[in-house]
Formats: sequence, structure tokens, C-alpha cells
Amino acid sequence: MKPFAYVRARTVGEATAAHAAHPGARYLGGGTNLVDLMKLGVETPDALVDVTGLPLDEVRERPDGGLSVGATVRNSDLAAHPLVRDRYPAVSRALLSGASGQLRNAATTGGNLLQRTRCPYFQDLTKPCNKRVPGSGCGARDGVHRDHAVLGHSDLCIATHPSDLAVALAALDADVELQGPDGARTVPVAAFHRLPGDHPELDTVIRPGELITGVTLPAATAGLASTYRKVRDRASYAFALVSVAAVLDLDARGAVRHVGLAFGGLAHRPWRARHAEEALLGTAPTAADVARAVAAELAAAEPLRDNAYKVTLAQRLAEDVVGGLAGAPRP
Repeated sequence: MKPFAYVRARTVGEATAAHAAHPGARYLGGGTNLVDLMKLGVETPDALVDVTGLPLDEVRERPDGGLSVGATVRNSDLAAHPLVRDRYPAVSRALLSGASGQLRNAATTGGNLLQRTRCPYFQDLTKPCNKRVPGSGCGARDGVHRDHAVLGHSDLCIATHPSDLAVALAALDADVELQGPDGARTVPVAAFHRLPGDHPELDTVIRPGELITGVTLPAATAGLASTYRKVRDRASYAFALVSVAAVLDLDARGAVRHVGLAFGGLAHRPWRARHAEEALLGTAPTAADVARAVAAELAAAEPLRDNAYKVTLAQRLAEDVVGGLAGAPRP
């Protein structure tokens, strides 16, 4: 592993200043992804700015009824928090479906959103990868790509985003809170991660030196029916082939007055299913209505040689999840 400097920050200001003072620095939270990538030689930072001592480790109810989650709250603590379990069960279920118990005890909320793809070509220094080395090519496109993207990919990259939590937060209209050299700003989770386009090396819209300080969950979705389901190759400790997060609000007539639907495992970012949501709004959805809405969303899919199964899998999983929340499960 390449030698690096280490700075332990006590405040957010100290952290961003230390990052600015060390070009090529990375923030260190749980380190469950970053340290692995450093061991592989994929990440080679000149300095690590340890943010685990910052006062960002609380879950607080907001005056408007929403929830503020500090960036260094551990995944296991967030999944078990009573307010999260009661009001945003999709978040709790997403967290508990990810990684192992040991990793959830170390991983943080901010770090979870910044996970990098598990594409084997990205992690193997002997293989071409435009995400790791821009301009080197994409080994996965004509290689092994069973687990790769079917939506929103480009000629340069077909990698998928691995976070379960981000998919649930996208469906729930959560925001990411950032602090950087130019001050604080807020970005919707659904807009935080990027599609690859011509710059697959950029996973998010985060600016140089910015630190995630927390996540905000809106009061508007607190207490609504929500859930998260994930299909993977084995029962635990595996990334999603396809996952679905959904939140649904029905009026007294059973008509949809709010729906949030997001897919994981299909794209370079959590995929917010806007077309399906528009098709469902105002309807008292039957199983057939749900199927048509999801199909309208997945019509944009461009599967590759070995991953067309993901389109069918996503269709059936979303039908089951949304139909179940609406009381219209598939026959």
C-alpha cells in the first residue's frame, strides 16, 4: 500500500481545511470500501482525513417531523433506530440487506453513499476500466457483464452503483447535506449520483473537498407504507442483482396520491422510476395497472449480451413490491 498522511479532525471545519491542505486526500469514515480499494491499489490517496470523531453521529427528529441523520451514524445503529424502523422501514430494511453484521457495525451513512462500484474490471489493475483510468477502455462491455447495468449506461461504462441505502433514500426523497470550501449545500439523493456519460470516473456530483455531513429524510414520507426488497445470488453478504424501494400513500378511495419508486442494481446510480410513478398517480391501481406502469419505466432498458434477465427480474420484483403496498399483489 502506498504511504499516506493521516489527520484526525475534531470539527467539520478542521476536516475540510485538512482536506484542502492535502491534494489527493480522502475522507475516512468506516473505511469498509476505501481501505479495501487502497489495498488493491485502486485508491492511492496522499492523505486520509479521519472524520469519525466529528459530532455527526446522531439521529435527530426535526421540528417539521422529518429526520436528520449524521454522516457518521453507523449502519447498524441507523437500521435499529426506533424512529427509522417506525417511520421509514424501507431504510431499515435496505441497511439490513447489505453486507455483514460486522461491516454494518463499522460502515457509516456518508460512506455508504460514496461506495464505488463492485465491477471486477474496476477492481483489477490488469484490466482496462474507464472508471479507474479514463481512456483505458471498458473490459466489461465485451467481457463478463452479467451483473452490470441495463439502464442509463454509456459506451464507456456499464458499472452499477452498489448501495442499498441510497436506493431507499432516493425513493423517500431524502437530501444529502454537504459542507465544502464554498460553504454548505443540499442535494436530493436522487440527483446525487451520476450516470456515466463521458465521465464514468465521476460517481457523484460532489465537488472537490466537499464532505457529506448528513442526510435529511422529509416529514412528507414519514409513516407512509414503504419497503425495500433485494434479489441477490445468495442469502446474505451479496450485492443486489436487482432491488426495489417503494413508498406509497393512498387516499380513502384507494387512489395513489404519492408514490416513490427506485431501482437498485440496474444503473450507475439508484434509478428513480419517474415514468412509473406518473402512470400510477391518481389511479386505484390493479395488478395490471402496476405491471403496465413498471413496463413503461423499463422500456428504456438496453440490456447487453448476458444481463437481459435483469429486465424481467426488475419487472416482477417491482410488481410484487408496489402491488403489495397497494393491496393489489400479482395473481
